[in-house]
Amino acid sequence: MHIAVIGTGIVGVCSAAWLQRDGHRITFIDPLDAGEACSFGNAGSLSPSACLPVGMPGMWRRAPRWLLDPLGPLTVRWPYAPVVLPWLVRMLRHSTREEVTRIATALRSLLAPIFDCYEPLLAHAGAQALVRRSGCLYVYSSREVAAQWQWGMNLRRSLGVNMVDVERDQLEQLEPDLKGRFRFGILAPENGSTADPSALVKALHARCIADGARSDRRRATGFERQGRRVTGVRLDRGEPLAVDGVVVAAGAWSAPLAARLGERVPLETQRGYHVTVRSSNLGLRHTVMAVEHNLMVNPMAMGLRLAGTVEFAGLKAPPNYARADALLRQGRSLFPQLDTSEVTQWMGHRPCLPDSLPVIGRTRAVENAWLAFGHGHMGMCMGAATGREVAHLVAGRPTQIDLAPFRPDRF
Repeated sequence: MHIAVIGTGIVGVCSAAWLQRDGHRITFIDPLDAGEACSFGNAGSLSPSACLPVGMPGMWRRAPRWLLDPLGPLTVRWPYAPVVLPWLVRMLRHSTREEVTRIATALRSLLAPIFDCYEPLLAHAGAQALVRRSGCLYVYSSREVAAQWQWGMNLRRSLGVNMVDVERDQLEQLEPDLKGRFRFGILAPENGSTADPSALVKALHARCIADGARSDRRRATGFERQGRRVTGVRLDRGEPLAVDGVVVAAGAWSAPLAARLGERVPLETQRGYHVTVRSSNLGLRHTVMAVEHNLMVNPMAMGLRLAGTVEFAGLKAPPNYARADALLRQGRSLFPQLDTSEVTQWMGHRPCLPDSLPVIGRTRAVENAWLAFGHGHMGMCMGAATGREVAHLVAGRPTQIDLAPFRPDRF
């Protein structure tokens, strides 16, 4: 079939690559270059351990204090508060222990096969060097402080995540640059990362193009339909594109397109920030999650990337780079020896849903339209597995993952 894939981020590109393996003809629709937006600015983590949702038990007690801090780990710009408040209340309803266990179980099913799902795509694109499996260190100021997060860590372990306690001496041997600030850690040895997330997406996209995919740099605005089937994609200029099917993987911009296919999905944008320290003089060998500070640190090809925090302000508000400055201050505090003479900043829109689960599935009203978006801050982690499952859905094959928790109509 000729399938339009709307979106050239990691989820869209992986979906296209898996669909091509089944012989389908692909047209990408996206006004941006492949590997831009969140596929450029994410933390680069490839983490089978990252199965906990954003909303965790007890979050409702901490959220008011966070929301009052404009530079805190979770904040709302006040003009946007009336819009997002019902969504946040919905998220908190999913933060009970029972709900978190259900959600984490579903997320783990998508995360466990990260590397199995990436491997054939990377091999075909000759891009294996962009992925490494060096592990992730969750670090704390003390073992006593780490106990505050014990319930979540135990949940991870119960779902099959390999988590190894690391005492202070061993921690400093693994990462000498952590000496002085962190006295306890937990190693997730099966985790990995990419040295350049944008380059990874561009490599997979280039392989798709070399295998016959086309790229249409217009913006999708709607669909032509006959009965229960899409026959074309309407674009912001020119004639519609005739297709045999469509995959909507447009990240934070997906909800209006899903609505035109009959699915009302409560999609929000978690505005994420990063700072990349190009002049970094640290020699980190693992990705590092400083849990108390909600700070992910990843040594990348272009420097040391510091990422974290969540801001709700919609798709149109300008960036508040004071939040990026706050990340840099945290980095300087945790790593006093860090050379920060050359840095870059970024803000992007993570597509998120109130239960922290993406939408993956066929639409109810249209037989040949599939949705794949809402992966939050874990798009790189779940992109390849999502793409594999989308290919199964399009082919009418049984999926390898139970997609019931991700169904579009669950809302």
